[in-house]
Amino acid sequence: MLKILHLSDIHLGSSFAHGQINPATGLNTRLEDFTATLKRCIDAAIATPVDLVLFGGDAFPDARPAPNVQEAFAAQFRRLVDADIPTVLLVGNHDQHAQGQGGASLCIYRTLGVPGFGVGDRLHTHRLETKNGPVQVITLPWVTRSTLLTRPETEGISLEEVNRLLVDKLRVALEGEVRNLDPDVPTVLLAHLMADRAQFGAERYLAVSKGFSIPVSLLVRPEFDYVALGHVHRHQNLNPSNDPPVVYPGSIERVDFSEEKEEKGYIVVELERGSCQWEFCPLPTRSFVTIRLDVSEAEDPQAEIAKAIAKKKITDAVVRLEYKLRSEQLDRIETATLQQLLETAHSYTIRPELVSQLARPRMPELGADCSLDPLEALSAYLDNRDDLKQMKEDLIAATESLLSEEEWEWQPTATAVSTHDDRQLKLL
Repeated sequence: MLKILHLSDIHLGSSFAHGQINPATGLNTRLEDFTATLKRCIDAAIATPVDLVLFGGDAFPDARPAPNVQEAFAAQFRRLVDADIPTVLLVGNHDQHAQGQGGASLCIYRTLGVPGFGVGDRLHTHRLETKNGPVQVITLPWVTRSTLLTRPETEGISLEEVNRLLVDKLRVALEGEVRNLDPDVPTVLLAHLMADRAQFGAERYLAVSKGFSIPVSLLVRPEFDYVALGHVHRHQNLNPSNDPPVVYPGSIERVDFSEEKEEKGYIVVELERGSCQWEFCPLPTRSFVTIRLDVSEAEDPQAEIAKAIAKKKITDAVVRLEYKLRSEQLDRIETATLQQLLETAHSYTIRPELVSQLARPRMPELGADCSLDPLEALSAYLDNRDDLKQMKEDLIAATESLLSEEEWEWQPTATAVSTHDDRQLKLL
C-alpha cells in the first residue's frame, strides 16, 4: 500500500495586498502565511511518512517569482529530498510564460538534477520507485489551444468545434500514454486543468481564452487508480463513485475574498492497484472576513457599523468593511474610530459607498402625482440639497441646454413624471 500526499495551487508570493511588512523579518506577512502553510504540508508528508508527494501546479503567481519567493519554495521541497520522498511537480498555467512555452519556474529542478524530483511540463508517464513499491504518474500540465492545434486547423470553425477538436486530440494523446502502462502497477493521473463538472471560482475567469474545459469522462478510466487535479481552488471530488476518485485538493491558502468561505487543505491517499482510499486534511489558515451593511436609513450610522463589527470574529483576520450611506451622513462617520474597532485584525480595508439620492422620491413635491415640469422638479430637488445649492444655477443651465437640444416636450402625466425622474438621474 502506497501513501501519497497530494497538494496544489500554492501560489507562493501572492495576496501581498492583504498583508503588511513584518518589521522583524522585512517580509510581507502574507508571504510568511503561505510559507508557513506549505511547511505544514511538508511536515505532514515527513511525519506520516508518505511514499510520494504530488504537486498539482501553480507554485507561484507567475513564471518569474522573486528570488526570496523561489528560495522559500525550494527550502520546503528540499526537505522532501532529505527525507528521501520522491516528488512530482506539475506545471500549471501560472507557472508558464505568457505564450505557454515551458514551465520556467519549475523546470530548474530538472535542470539541476534534484534527486527524486520529477517535473511535469509535458504529457509523460513517470515511473517511480518508492519505499513501498513502484508507481506510475502520468503528468498532464496546463494545456492551451495553441499547444494542440495549428492556425490552419481552426480557420473557419466555431469555438465549440475548436474545443471538440482539442478534446479529441487530447484523448488520442492520453490513449498513447495509457497503452504503455504496466497494468500491474498503481497509476495516478496528475493534471492541471479545468474540468467540466467542477464548481469554479475565480480561476475560470483568470484563464479565459488560454485554456478549455475537459470532460470528466476523459479522466475516468479503469487504468487510473487516482486522478490528482490542480487549478480549481475549491476542494471537491468530481467522481462520487470514487472509481477512480477525481480530486481537486484546492489551494492551500486563501488567495483573495472569493475564497473567504472555502476550507483549505491537502489530500492523503492510500493506493494500490485497483484500490484507493483518500482523505481531505484541513489546514489552519488565516481567515478572511467581509462586513457589509447598508446604513443609509440609519439614524446613527456609526453605531450600526460598530455593532456589525462587534458581531464578527476579526482578530488576526483579513477584513474588509463595506457600507452604504448617503452623502449627508458622511460627517457622522468617524473613520478613526472605525480603525480603532478594527485594530485587532491582521489587515483591513474600509470602503464606504454613496447611495443614489434620486433612486426614490424623498420630497412630497416630487411624488407621482406631481405636476412640475422637469426644470421645476430639478429646482425643487436642488433646494433641498445643501451640498448642491452652490451648483444650482449651473445644473439648471445645463439641463435647459440638454432639453433644448433634444426638443423635449413635457406632458403632465404619470408616465412623463417617471420619465423626467429618470432624466434627472442621468443629468446628475
